[in-house]
Amino acid sequence: MHDDEIHPGSITLTEAAALPEDADWTGPTIRYDLVKEVTVAVVVVAMLAMVLALFFGSPDDAPVTIRQWSNAKPGDFLATALSELDGSSGSAGYGPPYNTAGTGQELGPVSAQQIVGVHIPLDTVNDFILAPLRQQAASTPAVGVVLAQWSAASSDQQTTWMTNYGDALPKGNQTGTGAFSVPPADDGPLPGLLSALLTLADSGALDADLTSSPNFYGTDYTKPLLFLSDSGYLADKGKAQNLSGSQWGMMNETGSYPGQAWLWLYTMWYQIPPMKTSHNADVEVWAIMMGFSLLLVFVPFIPGLRDIPRFVPVYRLVWQDHYRRLAAERVTPPAGSPPD
Repeated sequence: MHDDEIHPGSITLTEAAALPEDADWTGPTIRYDLVKEVTVAVVVVAMLAMVLALFFGSPDDAPVTIRQWSNAKPGDFLATALSELDGSSGSAGYGPPYNTAGTGQELGPVSAQQIVGVHIPLDTVNDFILAPLRQQAASTPAVGVVLAQWSAASSDQQTTWMTNYGDALPKGNQTGTGAFSVPPADDGPLPGLLSALLTLADSGALDADLTSSPNFYGTDYTKPLLFLSDSGYLADKGKAQNLSGSQWGMMNETGSYPGQAWLWLYTMWYQIPPMKTSHNADVEVWAIMMGFSLLLVFVPFIPGLRDIPRFVPVYRLVWQDHYRRLAAERVTPPAGSPPD
């Protein structure tokens, strides 16, 4: 409307309420500039958000990188690399969408991950270990020698080497930043192989190799994140920031506790049996929250539940001015208006 003043209508609010829904409004009108209201709202909210972000914004913690991990905990890096090589890591046996090594989480007889299938292929042996080393071998002949020795061995021989190296690894010692000494064992080329990978990680080149992309921008961090998630280093970092599952990690944020408290309804289910200890916790919690979401969608069609607003008249607080005017009209109708 573009009227400068409020104009009295020809009918009262009580009479207007009794009209059909498609009847033309002939009651009072008031000037309202929608464009101005939207502009003011956007500008004010944007400025307020920027000012508040300076004081209350999420902390800008530096990202955890493979280089940082290998420098700080080279023993953990080597142990994780060995688990990627022998197929015992979490990523190697995860299942869809990365591989077919596992069935994934199940909801009753249904495996949600198998329905989606493998659409982000991941081969931990090749992607995390061998492919980066092949690139390094182009400029470092010694790496090519141990790679050739490893590739020429039978699977049984490789298993023996990995077993012997895994037994010797806990007896090793960190000898400096990004350096780790493993006692000699009958482990073939494996020490040279993993030592070369550690050198690659210490230089930061492994981070670049795992984020390489056919696109111009390398923004796919799936592989480095999965490699890091298989380590004990990232788990320790998360616990220090109150981000583990037992610490309500889904709603926490780095540097802030408890963090996004509005997520409590979702993360609460992870603290309740059987989800607390279930291997299928993610899909079970998803199913519970989907049930609540569908319930919310179908509220208008559920007798009793849809009538709650009538029994709990919060709407009268929201529209209190309207009901105050309506009550006043019933007591003293405007001059010239027909009686109720």
